[in-house]
Amino acid sequence: MSLGSESATIVNQPSPTIDPETLGWMRGFPPSPNRLITFQDGSFRNFPELRWAWSNIRQLVPTVNVWRGQGPASPLPRAEQDIGAVASTTMDGRPMTFAGMLEETYTDGIAVLHRGKLIYERYFGALKPHKPHIGMSVTKSFTGVLAGLLVSEGKIDPQAPVTDYVPELKASAFGDARVHEVMDMTTGLAYTEVYTDKNSDVWGLRRANGMAPIPPDYDGPTTIFDFLIAQKKQGEHGKVFAYKTVNTDVLAWICRRVSGLTLAELLSERIWQPMGAEEDAHYHVDRIGTESGGGGLSTTLRDLARFGETMRNHGRLNSRQIVPSQVVEDIARGGDPAKFAPAGYPTLPGASYRNQWWVSHNAHGAYMARGVYGQGIYVDPKAEMVIARYASHPVAGNAANDPVTLPAYMALAKALMAG
Repeated sequence: MSLGSESATIVNQPSPTIDPETLGWMRGFPPSPNRLITFQDGSFRNFPELRWAWSNIRQLVPTVNVWRGQGPASPLPRAEQDIGAVASTTMDGRPMTFAGMLEETYTDGIAVLHRGKLIYERYFGALKPHKPHIGMSVTKSFTGVLAGLLVSEGKIDPQAPVTDYVPELKASAFGDARVHEVMDMTTGLAYTEVYTDKNSDVWGLRRANGMAPIPPDYDGPTTIFDFLIAQKKQGEHGKVFAYKTVNTDVLAWICRRVSGLTLAELLSERIWQPMGAEEDAHYHVDRIGTESGGGGLSTTLRDLARFGETMRNHGRLNSRQIVPSQVVEDIARGGDPAKFAPAGYPTLPGASYRNQWWVSHNAHGAYMARGVYGQGIYVDPKAEMVIARYASHPVAGNAANDPVTLPAYMALAKALMAG
C-alpha cells in the first residue's frame, strides 16, 4: 500500500500529564495566559511546552520554505508489523520494549523502514503526519550531504583553506582551517557548546541565529555571519573531534558561496525535489534571513525517513541516483575513532564523526544523524533498516536518550534480520 494519505497511520497519545493537546497549549482566541507559549519570554524551550513548540516552530520564529516541487511524492509502500513488543535491555540493565522506549524517551513520531517498506509509524502529542517537526542538529547531516555533493562535483576542495571560499573569516578562528576540518569538526575553537550552561557560547549562537530572544542589554552578534567572524581559536586544527555547531554554519556558508543559492534553494533543488518529498520543509532564519544550517531544518517524519532510506541505498531512491554513491560511502566508512575518543561519549564507544554524521562502527555499520531533545535518523545497512524519529525529551543532550534508544534499535535490527 502506498502511503499517500494519513488514514493509514495509527496515531497514539502520550501520558495526559504532558500531552500538549490535553494541556491545551495555544488553544483559544487568544489563548489564556497560562496556556500561552511565546518566543520572546523563552517559554517555548520549557518542558512540557516544548512538546508543542517543536511541532509548531513557524508560529514562533521566521522561516523560509524548502519547496518539494510539483511532482508526486515518492511512494513509501507499507508492510505493517507490530514491533512494539520487541525486547531490549537498556545500557543500565533494565528490561525494555520498543513501545516502552518510545514512551520513556518522549517520542513525538517514529517511522521504521525495513528493506524500503514502512513497517511502523506512530505519532504522539502535537505531531501529525503532515506537520514538520524541527530536526535540531539532524540539520547538520543534511548540510554535510549537500557539501559532499558539491565536493563530488569539484566545486569544493576539502583540502582547501576555508578562506578560499569565505575570505571574510580570515581574522577568525577559521582563518587557518581547512574545509575538511570544518566538515569533520576537528577545528580548534574557543567556542563551547554546553546546553545546560547559560554562559556557554551556544546561547550566543542561538541569539545570533534567531532561536533565542535578544536581551535589552545585549551588544553581541545578532546574525549568524557576525557570530562566525567573531570566533576565536583555541588549540590546533585537525587534531581532535569537538562537537561545535559553528563548524556546520561555516560549511553551510561555503555551500552558499559555491552554489550561488540559499541553503533552502540548494536543499530543494538537489535533494527535496529529486527525492519526491511529500511536504515542503522549512528552515528557521536569523534576522537577515539566513538559514540555520546547523540546527534549523524542520521536516515531516515521512520525509525524514525518505532521506534516511536514500542514504541506506547509497544515494538512490525509487531508481533515481540523488546523491553520488561515493558521498554516502565516504560518510558510512566514518572518520578517525582516535580523534573522536577524547571527546568522551560513553554511549558511543569506538564511534567516529564524518562529514556531519555520527558513525557507530558497530557490528552492523550503523550511522546516525542526531539532534538534541531526541531527534534522529538511524541507518543500519546490515539489517536494511532505517529509523526516523522526532522527540521532545526534557533533557537536551542525547546522553539522556542513548541508553534506552540505541539498545532498542539494535534489538529491533536483529529481530528483523531473524525474520
